[in-house]
This record gives sequence, C-alpha cells and structure tokens, in this order.
Amino acid sequence: MVTADTTAASSPTAAASAPTATSQATTALSAPTATLQPTAAVSAAMAASAAAPAFARMPVVERAALMHRVAGALDAAAGELVPLAAEETRLPAVRLTGELGRTTFQLRLYADEIASGRPLRERHDQAESSPDLFRTAVPIGPVVVFAASNFPFAFSVLGTDTAAALAAGCPVVVKTHPGHPRLSDRVHEIAAPLFPPGTLGLVHGEQEGREVLLDPRIKAAAFTGSPAGGRALFDLAASRPEPIPFYGELGSVNPVFVTRAAAARRGPSIWAGFADSYTLGLGQFCTKPGVLILPSSALDAAASAVAQALDGHAGGDLLTEKIADGFRAHRPRPSARAIFEGPPGEGRFAAPALFATTAGALRDDPQGLLEERFGPSALLVAYDEESSLEALAEIIGGQLTATVHAEDDDEVAPALVRSLAGVAGRVIWNGWPTGVTVSAAMHHGGPYPATTAPLHTSVGPAAIERFLRPVTFQDVPAAVLAILSSSREVDR
Repeated sequence: MVTADTTAASSPTAAASAPTATSQATTALSAPTATLQPTAAVSAAMAASAAAPAFARMPVVERAALMHRVAGALDAAAGELVPLAAEETRLPAVRLTGELGRTTFQLRLYADEIASGRPLRERHDQAESSPDLFRTAVPIGPVVVFAASNFPFAFSVLGTDTAAALAAGCPVVVKTHPGHPRLSDRVHEIAAPLFPPGTLGLVHGEQEGREVLLDPRIKAAAFTGSPAGGRALFDLAASRPEPIPFYGELGSVNPVFVTRAAAARRGPSIWAGFADSYTLGLGQFCTKPGVLILPSSALDAAASAVAQALDGHAGGDLLTEKIADGFRAHRPRPSARAIFEGPPGEGRFAAPALFATTAGALRDDPQGLLEERFGPSALLVAYDEESSLEALAEIIGGQLTATVHAEDDDEVAPALVRSLAGVAGRVIWNGWPTGVTVSAAMHHGGPYPATTAPLHTSVGPAAIERFLRPVTFQDVPAAVLAILSSSREVDR
C-alpha cells in the first residue's frame, strides 16, 4: 500500500514559501518510501528465472529422475485427484483415471527421451580443412504454459506442454484454467516440492497470465484453447520488445471426406462411427470431427442414421458454464439446415446437434460455416462431384487432422490425401481422429488456425524440441565444452 504525505500541502507557511534546493533535498530524503510488493505473476517469473541456470545445468539423468518421481507421486495420489477433477469438470471418473495414467506415462516418456539425448540432435563435424563444429541445443529459458479446459490432467499443470518444457530443462509457470482451479492447486502442491525451488510455478487469473507472458524473463509460451484467446495471446507475445515463440493450439474442425465408393460399400458403419466420434466426451476434444463431407446421393441416408444415433444420446454437462453458453449461442449460418437438435437445457447442459449444407454453400461462406462449435455439434456437407474434393480441402484450411474414408482402389484417394497433407498435421485413413497416441511418430499440430507453429507437435517426445534452442560451438576445446554443458558428456 502506498501512502501520501499531505503535511506540506495543508500548511499555509509551506504553501507560501518558495522551496530551496536544500529544502527539496531534505524533503526527498525524509519523505516516506513506497513499499510495492511484486504481483504473483512477477514473483513466479522471478522465481523461474532464478531457477533456470541451475536447472539447465542439471544432468539430464537427474532431471529425468525428478520427472519419474513426480509421475509416481501423481499416480499415488490418484484416489484424491480423480474425484476432485470429476467434481470440478463433471467428467466421468473412468475417463479421468485414464487421462491421469496418460499424463504420468507422458512424464516418464519425455523424461526417458531427454535422458537419451535425442532431442538435442547433436552433430559433430570434423575435417582437416574446416572448423571443428559441434551442434547441440540448450534450454530456451523459463516458459509460461496456459492450461486447457478439456484435459484437466493431460493439458494442464503437468500436462504435455509442462512435461516437454521441464524435460528440456526449462522452469515453467503455469497459468491455470478457471474450469479446475482446485485440482490445479493440488497437483502443484504435490509436484512443486519435488523440483528445485522456482522450477514449477502457478498463477490464477487472466490478468496474471498476461503479466507472465509479457514478463521479459519468460522466453517461450504454450497455449491450448480457443482461437480468439490464443490469437490475442499470440499477438501479445509478438508485441513484446523481445518477441518470444508462442506455441498455440487454437481451433480445428477436423474434416472427414467420404468417397462415393466408401459410402456405397460401408456407408452405415461410417455414419455410425461419425456419430460416436463427434459426440465422444460431448464433443469437447480438439480432434472432434466437426465436418463430414459426403456424396449428395448419400446425404439422406447419413442424416437419418446419425439423427437416429443422436436420438438415444441424453446429452450432459459441459466443462464450464461459459463453454455451454458459447455452445448455445453459436449456431451455423442459415445456409445450414438443422437435421437434429436436442433440448437446449440450462447451466452446463448441452445436447447433440446435427446440421447439413452443400459444397456450394461452403465455397460461398467458408468462414461462417466452418467456425468451430465446441461441443456435440457437427455439419454434413454434400458434394456432387468427387473432382471438387481437392478444392474443398484447400477451402477448409489449416487443421489438426483430416480423415479420408475411401477404398484402396479409389482413383480420387491419392490426390485427396496429398492435398490434405498440405493443410493438416495428421491424415487418417478409414478411421477417426479422436484419440491422440502419445508416441514418437505422433504429430499433433497443423497450419494456422489449427496452431501458430505448424513445424512443431504438442504431443509426443518431439514436443520437447519446442523448448530447446540450437547452438553451434566452433573450435571450442572439449574441456571447455564439458564445463559449458555439464549435463552431458561431449564426445570430442
């Protein structure tokens, strides 16, 4: 609290007298000093910055061991954490138990990956006529992670972004999601003491998140959430005097393309699979297939089959009331007719919905029809000619995933898959995008607006590389390199 000294202003003598240089100096020395406490955001950034040098120098085997200990502590606390997560998110305990297991597996996988040295991508070039070059990677520095709503374990306090940054040797400040604040606090209470002080920080609130992002001690950011929120933070990160990498996952409708042959040979199973996939978890997955592009000749059968499947779906509570309000408020443009809509409900409740339109309408208004509706809603798009599929793929733009349901001998398939590889981070053949395997070959990313950094994945061991900065050492003696890089032995 800052208090002002009002004595001089209330004194007639003081007001009438012209101050001398001596009296000004005396006043300055005797005036009460303001005591300003740093905000929670500044304190967290300061602590992370202070922890960064030692954490970066920590041998990777020791860092990996810490991550294994944290994973074990979370597993041991499952009986406490899962009920707390269910209470805040209203997700089923079975789903949350599996997600916690995925999260601790992820921690161990990333720990083992950094211990192997693979993410450093080290190269050593020695030639008599050229300099001695040793290329490695160093931690980028403190990272702020903005937690997601829909995965309270796997994309939250100790989710994939945090695990990747810690594995890289970067302290992390997590900006929690308001959908599960008590769970976030408890996970932090369990994990933070197992790391060196300042390595894992936590802040609550939108303003605090902005402050951390703008703090000059923060060197990178990761985000999973809405396109509007992610773009605002991306722009904020770019506006800093020292812009920083912003690894944002923003939005994706994950289109599914069905060829004529596939619709004719196994249409019923495709329609049933689509209904199951887009309503899984009440449509709150980033990989939810929100658009099914199918032949006009199959539209009526598909619409009837999906509507019949939805008729037995009771709906349920979404993650937050804000998400539910957004789901009810956002409806496709008039060019999309309603095929099925469940009761609107109140509070967090949402029921499945299905709409249909034409490829021509989509070409005329791609932005309006393809805006992501987070929740159990999807759009059928009917096309007349298979030759239009490649152009539709380009209209749809950047996506996390794109799926093709086709036959092996479909003539249109190779060109369509090639086109989709140009707009999506993962192309799926005769399957469904919901479910993201945590493995070395996974790429969870894609061109904008799916993400702000299409060269990188946020899932799998390769996610670590986002927080490592390449450095080449030229003609530096091995003994010096060993001191500079005490975390690994340098083979010279």
